[in-house]
Amino acid sequence: MRKIRLKKQKKTIDKHLFLVTILLTSLGLVAIADASAPQALNSFSDKFYFVKQQLIWGLLGFILLIVASKIHYTFWAKIAIPLFFISVIILILVLTPWLGVSSQGARRWVFVGPISIQPSEFVKLALAIYLAKTAEKNKSVLSFFIPLSIVAGLILMQPDFGTTVVVTLIGAAQVFASGIKLIPFFGSVLTGGIIGVIAILVSDYRKERVLTYLKYSTDPLGSAYHIRQVLLALGSGGIFGVGLGQSRQKYLFLPEAATDSIFAVIAEEVGFVGTVILIIIFAVFIIRGLSVAKRAPDIFSRVLAVGIVTWIGGQAFVNMSSMTALLPLTGIPLPFFSYGGSALTMILLATGILLNISRYAKEGERKRK
Repeated sequence: MRKIRLKKQKKTIDKHLFLVTILLTSLGLVAIADASAPQALNSFSDKFYFVKQQLIWGLLGFILLIVASKIHYTFWAKIAIPLFFISVIILILVLTPWLGVSSQGARRWVFVGPISIQPSEFVKLALAIYLAKTAEKNKSVLSFFIPLSIVAGLILMQPDFGTTVVVTLIGAAQVFASGIKLIPFFGSVLTGGIIGVIAILVSDYRKERVLTYLKYSTDPLGSAYHIRQVLLALGSGGIFGVGLGQSRQKYLFLPEAATDSIFAVIAEEVGFVGTVILIIIFAVFIIRGLSVAKRAPDIFSRVLAVGIVTWIGGQAFVNMSSMTALLPLTGIPLPFFSYGGSALTMILLATGILLNISRYAKEGERKRK
């Protein structure tokens, strides 16, 4: 039959995805300015200290986003292998006492001059790129499982169970998107689940978190203090919230108010209605991202797009779920909102790559016969 040729499309980025990224980043800066003010004033005598730092990282992130949106996505396939090995080396170096920085029993940061960097944020992107490259050449479960296990194992040793969960979600989504047979896929998911349960059972602090989640009324001033303060913030917010800037929990009652627990401060101030709107904005980001993945021109770009969307969307889901007591507290940040330069910069860089894939998305549509 006669082929119907598609009209050549102008290579422009997905404007809806770009605009929702700007919106999320802007709202995140406003939230940090609000939630971090008491701690910043107490520690640095400048209530805008943290938001000024985040603004600098945000500007750097947007520069990377613009640059990445103009670099053809195949560039990342060419450097996938060295990126992966560099990320593994960095994770190993973080565990060394002379380079890795320990805080609250975890060794997750390194100092580059006066700046502290969390390498696991870079590793999420490096792993997503490497697994996308793997999908392009290999359909074996082991070819995905081995690198994913190495990265997850090193992150778990920090220890950082929350990031391990996110990395595992990224890997599972990319394996599924690669078109691998379902039986091996579900077998790998089951294996990962068993390993996760074992990781919880062999660690006292992880067991404590799970037990606190199951019964958080047992130790209100100890292990259950954090989740009780979170729930108190959510309850105080009610339907419409207490008003912007009027949160009481941010005044050093709520642990990690500007980082892992910032969703609780937002919920207290804007209430149920405001948080539903925030969830809808994240949902728009995820839907637009998956639309890019669906129309991607080849398997590498499709699997990479799925990995990036799963990273940002999955991390948002886990954070919000832990803040509403649907999951145990995990200690992972809310994308675009939680204070942290490494996380924001890498998320914006990854979004830039996703936007570049969107330039060529129409080319992924097959010619109709």
